[in-house]
Amino acid sequence: MRIAQIAPLHEAVPPKFYGGTERVVSFLTEELVAQGHDVTLFASGDSITDARLEPAWPQALRLDGNLRDTLAPHFLLLEKICQMASQFDILHFHLDYFPVSLFSRQRVPFVTTLHGRLDMPELGHVYAGLPAHNLIAVSDAQRSYLPDANFIGTVHHGLPETLLYPDESEPEYVAFLGRICPEKRPDRAIRIARRAGECLKLAAKVDRVDEAYFTAEIAPMLSPQAILIGEIADHEKSSFLSRAKALLMPIDWPEPFGLVMIEAMACGTPVIAFNHGSVPEIIEHGVTGFIVGNEEEAAAALRQVGQLSRRLIPERFEDRFSARRMTEDYVEIYEGLVTPVAQMEVCQPAR
Repeated sequence: MRIAQIAPLHEAVPPKFYGGTERVVSFLTEELVAQGHDVTLFASGDSITDARLEPAWPQALRLDGNLRDTLAPHFLLLEKICQMASQFDILHFHLDYFPVSLFSRQRVPFVTTLHGRLDMPELGHVYAGLPAHNLIAVSDAQRSYLPDANFIGTVHHGLPETLLYPDESEPEYVAFLGRICPEKRPDRAIRIARRAGECLKLAAKVDRVDEAYFTAEIAPMLSPQAILIGEIADHEKSSFLSRAKALLMPIDWPEPFGLVMIEAMACGTPVIAFNHGSVPEIIEHGVTGFIVGNEEEAAAALRQVGQLSRRLIPERFEDRFSARRMTEDYVEIYEGLVTPVAQMEVCQPAR
């Protein structure tokens, strides 16, 4: 199958550090290639892939210090794809609602995976006002906020099975991984670890928009028992997570998916997560971690993580959250969209 994967341009594919959407696009693209498909990746020019790369901008927008309008390169990207669309059997966008109006007016089937939060009221009006189009959610919780949208499937994210792994280290601290921001609630993580008498290490970035929050709320809470080690790359995560007794995910928002949960699972590390968004779809309570409702429950769960099998957790990851499984799910959706179009073209009367 001839497949176009269209990524946002803010980060390279894969991203150098943080960038959940771009990481998933990379995992999917590489696995599609491995499965024998003819794949073209539309992304920034500093992306790395075994697919055919069509650079829509020389480098990731986050690294382009001269750029003021980040929408302009994306419109150039859409125009480039429109000119090349007939070369593909299916177009797979990861750009939210941006491609819908234009690509609903051409014949090549397309699908859009929505990666972000959908609980904002304005989005209901936006999607209701757009032409009918095919959407994929990354969790059932995510899609529940747009009940009238045309979702044709839910595909949970997956990771390459060799990307992360348990390194047999003796667990010695509790982990927080991701971003320092209000909705991720690192303040809760610090209090939970303190209540349980554990050392917490936060492998997290601070975006510019969250600097005031970090300075006012989180920095005063840091101590020798609550240590910020900064942002880490994929190659550092196996060691960081394997050495953790548990990953704390005390979120305070409707998490669409939460890659950190399956990253921890790949390393055999239990996850203690608050019951929001996708959490009940990802965590098997009492098997791969604990789902909790408050800080007191989280601290109690932290004292019980030794009862969970750190050998079973990676097995559950492989069964449910591998890139292979994710890709097979997407290919099944592609085939369902491509076949009717092919039949329609074959049945056209001769002129």
